[in-house]
Amino acid sequence: MILQHSCSDIDVCAFSFIGFISIDCGAEEDYLDRNTGISYKTDKDFISTGKNMIVAPEYSNRKLVDSLRTFPEGKRNCYTLKPREGKNQNYYVRAFIYYGNYDSKNQTQMFDLYVGVNYWATVDINVEDMFATYYGIIHYSVTDTINVCLVNTGSGVPFINGLDLRFMNDSPYRSMNGSLLPRVQADLGGLDPTKTSMRYKDDVYDRIWRLDVNLNDSVSISTETNIDIQGSDNPCRLPVEVLRTAVQPRNGLNSLSYNYTRYTENSEFHVFFHFAEIEQIAPGEIREFTITLNGLNYGLFTLEYLKPLTIGPYKLQDQVRFSIDATLRSDLPPILNAFEIFKLGPLPDSPTNQTDVDAIMAIKKAYKIDRVDWQGDPCLPLPTWSGLQCKNDNPPRIISLNLSSSQLSGNIAVSLLNLRAIQSLDLSNNELTGIVPEAFAQLPYLTILYLSGNKLTGAVPHSLKEKSSSGQLQLSLEGNPDLCKMATCEKKPRSFPVPVIASVIPFHTLVSLLKYWNIYRFIKKMKFSFARRLNVSLSSSVGLSRKELSLKSKNQPFTYTEIVSITNNFQTIIGEGGFGRVYLGNLKDGHQVAVKLLSQSSRQGCKEFFGGGNKLVQLLMIVHHKNLVSLVGYCNEHENMALVYEYMANGNLKEQFTNMLNWRERLQIAVDTTQGLEYLHNGCRPPIVHRDLKSSNILLTENLQAKIADFGLSKAFATEGDSHVITEPAGTNGYIDPEFRASGNLNKKSDVYSFGILLCELITGQPPLIRGHQGHTHILQWVSPLVERGDIQSIIDPRLQGEFNTNCAWKALEIALSCVPPTSRQRPDMSDILGELKECLAMEMSSKMSMHDSVEMNLVLDTDMTPNLR
Repeated sequence: MILQHSCSDIDVCAFSFIGFISIDCGAEEDYLDRNTGISYKTDKDFISTGKNMIVAPEYSNRKLVDSLRTFPEGKRNCYTLKPREGKNQNYYVRAFIYYGNYDSKNQTQMFDLYVGVNYWATVDINVEDMFATYYGIIHYSVTDTINVCLVNTGSGVPFINGLDLRFMNDSPYRSMNGSLLPRVQADLGGLDPTKTSMRYKDDVYDRIWRLDVNLNDSVSISTETNIDIQGSDNPCRLPVEVLRTAVQPRNGLNSLSYNYTRYTENSEFHVFFHFAEIEQIAPGEIREFTITLNGLNYGLFTLEYLKPLTIGPYKLQDQVRFSIDATLRSDLPPILNAFEIFKLGPLPDSPTNQTDVDAIMAIKKAYKIDRVDWQGDPCLPLPTWSGLQCKNDNPPRIISLNLSSSQLSGNIAVSLLNLRAIQSLDLSNNELTGIVPEAFAQLPYLTILYLSGNKLTGAVPHSLKEKSSSGQLQLSLEGNPDLCKMATCEKKPRSFPVPVIASVIPFHTLVSLLKYWNIYRFIKKMKFSFARRLNVSLSSSVGLSRKELSLKSKNQPFTYTEIVSITNNFQTIIGEGGFGRVYLGNLKDGHQVAVKLLSQSSRQGCKEFFGGGNKLVQLLMIVHHKNLVSLVGYCNEHENMALVYEYMANGNLKEQFTNMLNWRERLQIAVDTTQGLEYLHNGCRPPIVHRDLKSSNILLTENLQAKIADFGLSKAFATEGDSHVITEPAGTNGYIDPEFRASGNLNKKSDVYSFGILLCELITGQPPLIRGHQGHTHILQWVSPLVERGDIQSIIDPRLQGEFNTNCAWKALEIALSCVPPTSRQRPDMSDILGELKECLAMEMSSKMSMHDSVEMNLVLDTDMTPNLR
């Protein structure tokens, strides 16, 4: 049921709430509605398409709905809302629709509304209707930006008159299985029969309450006495005027009843009942009642004088039938002040991968692309943006981008390199200048690259020519007269700094002459001992490449001006976490870096990080390990705080699960992660506990080497003891140590638990919290019955298609489950886990490798000999 009413019938007591977004679509200027106290904005900052219109004079109703924006062009047009509360929050979104014969055609209009990438409602307007219609949805947003899209279904031109967004905070109006669509929000016992709807000044959620809902054989009661809603713990936070009125059965009756059966097939409903005792009951008397819902009884319930009580939500299927009945010992009949019915709206689709979204938005901005359909989510709802194709994964990924003949100019945008799933890229017949980025060769799935018909210069990177020659890449470069394709114009490799050359050339020269990996392994150990005796600063850099060593030598503070320059004015977002957004940067020497700009909410903790007695940033500048993402530098300039890390070409492990990681790659990632974590726990003095180990904090190089990120934003312990009691939140749902959640006692074994969940994730391909029809199931609950049945085939990620060693799989699972007992003392140390995982990897490799490959395996499994930091 869609709530319909004359807009003039909605009485609104003046109110104004910070954080609300109220848009008068089609209005020419912002204004304050003096009758309501609501400040309305025009929609010019929220959408760039469409035309402003006004309703016909004879249909003029109220300022909010007298203007509208119509969308005669484009399949879908989207409003972009950016609430300051950001993602992972609950919002009430409401659209006002009023035709008012604005086009003088008296035509029926029908189109669809979407919130985010999921269907919301179908707008079906009767031309003879003199009433406005509003559509509400309570939406949990997983992104900072909420898109409200109007989709043309071929049955009329979409339009909208008003759009509201209300922050729902920590209200109980939510569901993990979908959005909630208000169907009935009834304020019972209203005393003015001329009004059908009402909004109240003290309603923090700005609900529109219906006054015309009638319960069978009921009469109204009311009070003028104040009800203390501020002092109550009523989770739904009802306005006092709603609670001051109620209904009760007519004289001689002891039951209130109501049936809601509209549009109920295969539907789930959430029902809330709101009570407040508004009559003073004589001593010795009681008002006691039960609630019957679809034939099932709940209660007994009693009320306290002038104290709000909300009961629910109750979840019902297909229909809502309820009765509220006095018990046999009750002296008074039941009452009901208000009730709400919500229909559960499914959320079958996930928004496009956020890294892809950030990349395509940066591309749109860099090239000033002004296409009508480039708005909202790039991939959903269908069709996709023009020139763009997506893979229907969960979440979707952008796999093809055709910007041929699009009048692009300037250099090839670095944002293009962040489309990590891209298979085909066509930039031909534009005005692009500058060089061809070598990083195109690092895009793992790119098979088509068309750059012909531009003004590119410099040399064609050797790596691209190699991929083209081997048939891995269709490369088109014709029509770039100043682009050199000859081998003679390729730049010579950049040399490394002198200090690094002095320490590695002898070994590099020897390795080039050696034929066997075991000799190289011996030389590698000798190199470490030699460097240590000479006090060369390689003591904490075992296993690092020349490029990495050169990068580690930076370890420098940056000014904010330098940060702006490095990131090209924060052009390309490559990630985002609880501490802030991460931008792609380029140092002057050509090295790519990731710049984490600390958000306002994280700055208080960062004062401790940058300063304080421990000066953690100084410690972390010297913490180097081949399986830890290195901190290259930092900025601590007044309110501008940033951390500069080495750039990881293959993103994070969570993203890579959408691609195909084979069994050996997963085991190697597990070993890499274990080595990094073991170093933090046992190789650093003082030890470092990560506190938030998860798949999105495991970053991958172009060769899929795993490195742990964000350990620098955890706590370093003041002593060599391994426990520390903290009060602030730590960890991510699904990965959090249950012992820590219960006691607040954080230690190294908390990381061990998180690693166990991460290893389960690698083995099964399932997230820590598996979404289902009945809510979320923890991965341990999911895997436990399969272990009991011995069903390893159902446990291992089906995308592997059986390509794994069964004994190795059981051993890996055994290691994972050894990490997750409920008490920390039962969990092993990371050094023990590392040894077991190396045996597991050796088992997998030995089953498939030749003798030569077995020697190579020894190198992969070589134990790091990194000393403790003193």
